[in-house]
Amino acid sequence: MERTIDLNCDMGESFGAYTFGEDEALMKSITSANIACGGHAGDPNIMAYTVKLAKENGVSTGAHPGFPDLSGFGRRMIDFSPEEIYQMVIYQIGALHAFCRVHNVRMNHVKPHGAMYNLAAKNRDVAKAIAKAVADFDQELILFGLAGSYLLDEGEQAGLSVASEVFADRTYQDDGSLTPRNVEGALIETTQQAVEQVKQMLTEGVVTSIQGKHIPIKADTICVHGDGPSAVTFVKELNVALQEEGITTASIKAT
Repeated sequence: MERTIDLNCDMGESFGAYTFGEDEALMKSITSANIACGGHAGDPNIMAYTVKLAKENGVSTGAHPGFPDLSGFGRRMIDFSPEEIYQMVIYQIGALHAFCRVHNVRMNHVKPHGAMYNLAAKNRDVAKAIAKAVADFDQELILFGLAGSYLLDEGEQAGLSVASEVFADRTYQDDGSLTPRNVEGALIETTQQAVEQVKQMLTEGVVTSIQGKHIPIKADTICVHGDGPSAVTFVKELNVALQEEGITTASIKAT
């Protein structure tokens, strides 16, 4: 098969004295970087460094806003109103944008993180708030969201270009949502299984849920996580396997 797909990774998630992920090595194997903006992770020094690193590696830069919850890494559900979520998304995009300006980098996309991302997939009011924040900040930004989610619907309603995101290293539920991390089988840990899932998505337009159901799915960008112990090896092997299948990787560019 011949197909081009974006390969994105969450990055810049170190902060202060704490280091997470191997961004320098991972940056050589991806096409888009979702950079933490100081909410769930990241700080000014890390944001500046990660933007510079992405530029040096020819990787597209995107903002990765999340709930302001460092101790929970933005994965805990917090009861914010849509208005509060709108403001925190504006605030975090603006923070990263400042470093993009300093390093003469065009911000390409926005992808919510963790609990905010999952909430926006199923809660239309939250999805609308995030989409409006992105559109109000810069109408040319691409909004990344879970394939088939409310977030993509609301992004299109707001006049944004959207990218349907699928996951190479996560399993799915029958409703198209990601299997919660606290459920056994949530993570795909072998390259072979990940490649088979990606191939199925790209060639058949479906993904097999953990319960065995075939779910229709659209794939514009594939997420791989950079915080696992074997992340660098996993992403390198995934790249090689995709190339062997005739699948090339390239970033989705903002217009």
